[in-house]
Amino acid sequence: MKYSTLIVLAVAPVAAFAQQFDRTQVPTLDKPPVLKLPTLERASLPKGIQLQLVQQHELPLVQVTLVISGGTKLDANQPGLASFTTRMLTEGAGTRDANALQGELAFLGAQLFASAGTDAFTISLNVPKRTLGEALDLLGDVVLRPTFRAADVRRQRDLRLAGILQRRDNANVLAALAFNQLVFPPGHPYHRPSDGDSATAAALDSAFVRTFYEQTFVPERARFVVVGDVTVPEMRALLARRFDGWTRGAASRTMAAVTAKPVSNTQVRIFLVDKPNAAQSVIYLGAPGADRLSPDYPALMVMNTILGGSFSSRLNSNLRETKGYTYGISSRFSWAPLAGPFVVSSSVRTGVTDSSLVEVFKELRMLRDLEVDAAELDRAKAYVALGVPQRFETNSQVAAQLVDLGTYSLPLASLGDFVAKVNQVTAADVQRVARKYLPVGTATLVVVGDVAKIRAGIDALHLGPITVLDVPQVAR
Repeated sequence: MKYSTLIVLAVAPVAAFAQQFDRTQVPTLDKPPVLKLPTLERASLPKGIQLQLVQQHELPLVQVTLVISGGTKLDANQPGLASFTTRMLTEGAGTRDANALQGELAFLGAQLFASAGTDAFTISLNVPKRTLGEALDLLGDVVLRPTFRAADVRRQRDLRLAGILQRRDNANVLAALAFNQLVFPPGHPYHRPSDGDSATAAALDSAFVRTFYEQTFVPERARFVVVGDVTVPEMRALLARRFDGWTRGAASRTMAAVTAKPVSNTQVRIFLVDKPNAAQSVIYLGAPGADRLSPDYPALMVMNTILGGSFSSRLNSNLRETKGYTYGISSRFSWAPLAGPFVVSSSVRTGVTDSSLVEVFKELRMLRDLEVDAAELDRAKAYVALGVPQRFETNSQVAAQLVDLGTYSLPLASLGDFVAKVNQVTAADVQRVARKYLPVGTATLVVVGDVAKIRAGIDALHLGPITVLDVPQVAR
């Protein structure tokens, strides 16, 4: 009886609260708080390398990010070379092989990653303050003294070739590859995957990689972004000690001007990639997107939040919550200095592939044809505006924001301007950019699935001409 009494007492307040709470009413949104941006300090290192630093003394941690402009745009006719070279940086540096390097990083409590983006190479180091000096020694070796041993290059090349072969079995990868090949023509940096194809991967060797490294990892293209428990004089001295010997590039590799333009359709084009017996169909629907520096950027962020950029978006509420066609569907713009695509993507049950497309096009049309109501608009604006402060919760997040802004030569204060512009977006603005950018009648549609089961249903929708692609055409 004592246990029963305790249970009743514990449940009673909850039940009383539930009776007072009206779940049919959407909670009122407060105004977004005033955005408080951190203080950014600047300095120069030897060789003209720029240093950007934000002091964060709450925890004894430091995030060091080295950004070298270039990235996969420097691949030219050798796709995969930039990403492979960056991958090899942590496979051996100085006197250490990959195992020794990772062992020392673990002993220091540090993490070090290297990657190649579209526009830059990024090497990031996250480390406790007490072992910062020793970790910077390792960073210096990785950046300035990679070994590129022939045996390591062959091993990583074989792993890459195996990965390229495996992507033929991944429907999501196939859909993304096919979409980019169709929207961006040969000669465009986004036409081919960042890890290349089997032909370009097979040509990789130690000398090839080292030459690319020497032409691209040069101090005149570098900047350090540091966030954490350090000061400018302290960090300047630490970095100068490790990078004073970084020599300028003798023959820097430059990016050729991009002359190939994205494909602009005059009608919906449909491409089916056959995956016999697939339980799901992967849908990629989209078109060339927008420039990150476009004045439409704030309105596009709000519009896309409403369409498919949040869990409560129209697409997800319709196809997941109401119809049960998918576990999730989203839409997004790929932002980069060179405008990326706008894409709606999802995996849906094979039997409802055509029905899913009907709903996707319906949502696109509704956002173009009808103004959003005030409540939905306010929720979307708050979602976008409140997402900005969340990007400054950790040292790595702060560094990532500074790296991203630097890609577009934008000041930190531009984020405050962005929030202000988001709050000024109107329903008319949302409809305007929806009509301008949502490709209802000009989309490129890629569906990877069981063609024998899905083609008739898609054909009956009369969306546009259908072309069937073989997997080898997409993943070479």
